[in-house]
Amino acid sequence: MKYLCMVYYDENIINNMTSNEWKALNSECEACGQNLRESGKMIGGNALHPSTTATSLRIRDGKPLITDGPFAETKEQLAGFYLLDARDLNEAIQLASKIPPARIGTIEIRPIRELDSTKDERIQQHFG
Repeated sequence: MKYLCMVYYDENIINNMTSNEWKALNSECEACGQNLRESGKMIGGNALHPSTTATSLRIRDGKPLITDGPFAETKEQLAGFYLLDARDLNEAIQLASKIPPARIGTIEIRPIRELDSTKDERIQQHFG
């Protein structure tokens, strides 16, 4: 099963790191990703630019509403993601526990729902 592991952290913590601390964290993240890819568990992933570069889009009454900044004002911002292939949630948790920013932030783990109505349990329960 596929799981999306979203990496959240307080950007103020990152902004207050020394250059060496930042480089060390990035090196750890690169090594973590490499190890997960080599084990066949990582499908993809990327780091994101800071939330100050975000643009949010909403469609209301058929018209786009565009605002600068992230979708939500929170203490921790979405910093990146890892797309993992795991047997189950327990393995996904075990794999995500190796993601270095978990030490300073949060890793939200969510199963991927395939956009296939024949496999969507909610649709089957409602119409089936």
